[in-house]
Amino acid sequence: MDLRNSQKGNSRQIATVMTSKHRFFVFLSTTFLPDQTTVSIALESAEYLAVLSSRTHIVWALAQGGTLEDRPRYNKSRCFDPFPFPILTGDQKPHLRQLGEDLDAHRKRQQAAHPKLTLTQMYNVLEKLRAGDTIEGKDKDIYDQGLIGILRDLHDEIDAAVADAYGWSADLSDEEILFRLVALKKESAEEEARGHIRWLRPDYQNPTGQQVAKGKTGNMDLGVVAKIEKAPWPKTMPEQIAAVREALTEMGEANPEQIARRFVRARAGTVEPLMESLAVLGQAEKGGDGRFAA
Repeated sequence: MDLRNSQKGNSRQIATVMTSKHRFFVFLSTTFLPDQTTVSIALESAEYLAVLSSRTHIVWALAQGGTLEDRPRYNKSRCFDPFPFPILTGDQKPHLRQLGEDLDAHRKRQQAAHPKLTLTQMYNVLEKLRAGDTIEGKDKDIYDQGLIGILRDLHDEIDAAVADAYGWSADLSDEEILFRLVALKKESAEEEARGHIRWLRPDYQNPTGQQVAKGKTGNMDLGVVAKIEKAPWPKTMPEQIAAVREALTEMGEANPEQIARRFVRARAGTVEPLMESLAVLGQAEKGGDGRFAA
């Protein structure tokens, strides 16, 4: 229901696969109901697709999100909710909006022309192209079908435009990008504490236009993960600890009861000592209210 409510008035949504080797965002129709493997974000303006597709956001998401085996996971509560979006001014918004539309259209156009072409294949070859590897054999076919040179140029333009929106140089290192994003997040948290919220969709998030009371934050829940089916509770303790750690990483913060609800036949009394163990090992932080943070 939260997903449907947040999508009202929108004809499309931004989506990304929760666990993926490559982090890319696409537009999907709101008639499509994502399953538990997909993160849906109730934004339909293409400037947001561009920002989320930028190197700036990918660096943040890789640092903030968890992993499943060797594949990064996009945890909505850690990757999207706290991300400090740039404040777009002047021509920045229409420029980024056009770049977002161009990126989405290019990928869909090439996939329509080559039905067996996947986004994973396209981004595998894009990664090799950026690394300076020789593109040959099957990769050359994908390069030609996906027009990967154009895909690279679009991403390069997006990266430069997003950096400009932040007022940064386009050649910052990953570490410098993270340092600056953390500083911006601190600034936005201070603003929110004073009651000033920079809404992404004010018509949905703050339809009355009222200022939020000081010390409180507004409803920023635009990233919605479809209902997750309960997983089987593992039989062995090592597997249980790994499952609890993964669930906590995905949720960002939770108490034992909330973690237990993610599994079939799991109980809070069984989960709590496992979370305590993770805290002792330095893989979780315990709060004073019985909640744990990844």
